[in-house]
Amino acid sequence: MAIEATGPFSLETIAGDPFELFERWLADARASVGPDRAEAMALATSGADGAPGARMVMLRGWDRRGFVFFTNYQSRKGRQLAENPRAALVLYWHELHRQVNATGPVERLTRDESEAYFLTRPVGHRLSAWASLQDQPLADRSTLERRFAEARERFGEDPPLPEYWGGFRLAPAVIEFWQGREDRLHDRVRYETEPDGGWRAERLYP
Repeated sequence: MAIEATGPFSLETIAGDPFELFERWLADARASVGPDRAEAMALATSGADGAPGARMVMLRGWDRRGFVFFTNYQSRKGRQLAENPRAALVLYWHELHRQVNATGPVERLTRDESEAYFLTRPVGHRLSAWASLQDQPLADRSTLERRFAEARERFGEDPPLPEYWGGFRLAPAVIEFWQGREDRLHDRVRYETEPDGGWRAERLYP
């Protein structure tokens, strides 16, 4: 399959700040594939035993502090992050032949931050946070549906934020941008944080 280059990609032309470049790439992805697909990302975590886990989650916000996602704190990824608060994430946009990956420490959002986001979710999604014992064994689907109905009966149309549910922010120490090119001569640029808080960029072999 021929790959069409989407523009210059060199240390001379890219942004000096990785978040400026990420903002442009995410805008391109949203325009190309829509917000839901543009904001889907793979999240990799590991616990104290070193066993890795990976899954797709949604990017629910970002700024210069990092990338935000939400989950049940009692889920596998929540437990792993409690044991080992570091993670990696990857956003991949096939249509644009681009990907971004970032690694760094992860911290929980404040309860106020988590609640502010939770209240924007559809009521059914908020009820499901109460119904699902995420990653725990489930005897049958009817049990899940019964728990959902019980949550609706208990909270009606205004379910509050559960104590065990909320957000995390990955504060990237490294962000890498990958642009697919012909003959697998891909462009890769890695940004790493400097002691003074700035960023150092370097090109990598593909």
